[in-house]
Amino acid sequence: MQTAPLASAPLDLLVSGATILTADPTRPCLTHAFLGIRDGRIAWLDTVAPPQGASATLEADGRLVTPGLVNVHTHSVLTMVRGVAADLGFAPSYTPGIPKASDLTPEQARAFARLGALEALLAGSTVIGDHFTHADVTTAAIAELGLRVAASWRILDVDFDRVASSGEWVHDVDAGMHLLDQGLQLVDAWSRHSRVTVQLAAHAADTCSDTLLHAVAEASRTRGLRVNTHLGQSRAEVERVQARRGRTSAQVFAEAGLLNDQLLAGHCIYVDEDDARRMARAGVHVVHIPKCNAASGRLAPTPMLRRAGLNIALATDTQHGDMIEVMRWALATARIQEGKVDEQWQPEHVFHMATQGGADAMGMGEDIGSLAVGKAADLVILDARRPHLVPLTRPVGTLVHTGQGRDVDTVIVAGEIVVRGGRPVHADLEAVCAEATEAARALWAAA
Repeated sequence: MQTAPLASAPLDLLVSGATILTADPTRPCLTHAFLGIRDGRIAWLDTVAPPQGASATLEADGRLVTPGLVNVHTHSVLTMVRGVAADLGFAPSYTPGIPKASDLTPEQARAFARLGALEALLAGSTVIGDHFTHADVTTAAIAELGLRVAASWRILDVDFDRVASSGEWVHDVDAGMHLLDQGLQLVDAWSRHSRVTVQLAAHAADTCSDTLLHAVAEASRTRGLRVNTHLGQSRAEVERVQARRGRTSAQVFAEAGLLNDQLLAGHCIYVDEDDARRMARAGVHVVHIPKCNAASGRLAPTPMLRRAGLNIALATDTQHGDMIEVMRWALATARIQEGKVDEQWQPEHVFHMATQGGADAMGMGEDIGSLAVGKAADLVILDARRPHLVPLTRPVGTLVHTGQGRDVDTVIVAGEIVVRGGRPVHADLEAVCAEATEAARALWAAA
């Protein structure tokens, strides 16, 4: 890889002296390196300093620099059930006795979304794929923090309130079409924002009727939109889809026109080898959520999914926002299934999933996901002088095995510093936490 052509204009920012994990296989790790930013993009990346000056320099000796982490599947609003839902055995929407999306006011949704998105940003996520209710309000709240967001309304036509209260499973197609329309309105509202994209979050093959799935597929095709969904997330989903259609969820998505390279399939716990091959041929992206899966007592068959040729991205989902921890869980759960340590599952593989693999899944891989001259300057700087990161003998292995989201000191998105010294630049951290605490107190009291 060549460094940028020399230019008379100085760089806007020079990160100096860092160990840099590029996620670029041609030169994956640079030590005592220099990364220069101009006009929001990487203009210099080398182990020698650039000849031109910089308007600002960030001395990064003893720091570890990575691409911004790409967290492709989150529900930031579900910080409202933090510490509770994970121990109930199933997703909060299906569970009696805890707050539901329908209980939220727009103001509460905004408070929870800011908390969840801020947590992810402070832990190094420069991109989140966030979908839930009140997306018209939460998208703006998240975008204000300075990170990139791929936002979506949650689209389904099963009434979760009826499911939780009586177990009744009835599709209301008109309700689903209304949610799809809200999703398309979100597309139009944010079409000119440089850091906001919009996806269509068709919830799952069991919670969306065939009619709704076909409508989502048509909207995806005509508007060029990615679809973020849950696929094979539970035995109940598998059984309901089989009873309704005599098909697997992947087959139902294929028949609806959704099984293609625009689809991000979350969880994929209950996917067999035939469906894995079918998904790989279609170019589907698997969204691996290892900690949430394992906390519910289940493991996605990621070794099999990788062997089938599927791109795997990583996500935190609902329990936390730490993508570094997710990398560690992804590596450990794969090795548990393989029953060994080998060259097929190494830290480099899960690091790729958290960076370039996620960017590719989001359709952003040409612009972000690795550090290279010409790409957008989305990067994370971690303090590697802390005891659990010393010595930094093999940086990617140390990061994956012992790193933590709280090691993040600085986050840069499109050349702009949005986290400095571990604190957000565009938000009052204490106020965000206080607002979410008050929203939770009111919501749980009502529930």
